[in-house]
Amino acid sequence: MQENPTPFSIKHWADDDKPREKLLQKGRSILSDAELIAILIGSGSRAESAVELSKRILASVNNNLNELGKLSVQQLMQFKGIGEAKAVTIAAALEMGRRRRGEVAMKIQKITQSRDAFELLQPIMGELEHEEFWILFLNNSNKVMHKAQLSKGGITGTLVDVRLIMKQALELGAVALILAHNHPSGTLRPSTADKQITQKVRQAGEALDVKVLDHLIITQRDYFSFADNALL
Repeated sequence: MQENPTPFSIKHWADDDKPREKLLQKGRSILSDAELIAILIGSGSRAESAVELSKRILASVNNNLNELGKLSVQQLMQFKGIGEAKAVTIAAALEMGRRRRGEVAMKIQKITQSRDAFELLQPIMGELEHEEFWILFLNNSNKVMHKAQLSKGGITGTLVDVRLIMKQALELGAVALILAHNHPSGTLRPSTADKQITQKVRQAGEALDVKVLDHLIITQRDYFSFADNALL
């Protein structure tokens, strides 16, 4: 007689182990990333529960949701137990999260601290696999007048035209700038070239009465501020 397979659908779990019920009873913030993904996929396979499957998927990207968001539907389907429907659900949920963060960033109008600039720019450049250099142009109230990509380059660096930066600042009537570029490698340590270009732009700005308030190095999760670290 063939033994019945052990059910791994969430509805068969003990109440304390059900992510849906846990969310309803204790709130969404109490759930782990794996439990949230388990709610999205609903069930695992005969060999593992939805939570265990979710843990395995997260482990493949070092438990980094930003990296998980980069996986294509086809890559997600490589995991046993993840079909097209489940892969699409995961991809859609992570894309909604990315867009939500972008909408929050769009509401930032005034820069009062380095984190404001990070929150504004991270959705634009934090997850790129190549390096880009951006400028925030501010008025005398530190409100963002304009943001612009100055250059786009390979993973090893970008070319920065100081004359173009000052030309745009004068055309906009900006009185202050915040420089920013991303490090696809994930390192937050400024290079010698990073320090040199910061000083070069700062010195050019002094001659035109345009102040460089900060230079941010941005990665997926964090940032380095030249101003916060007394490098300006």
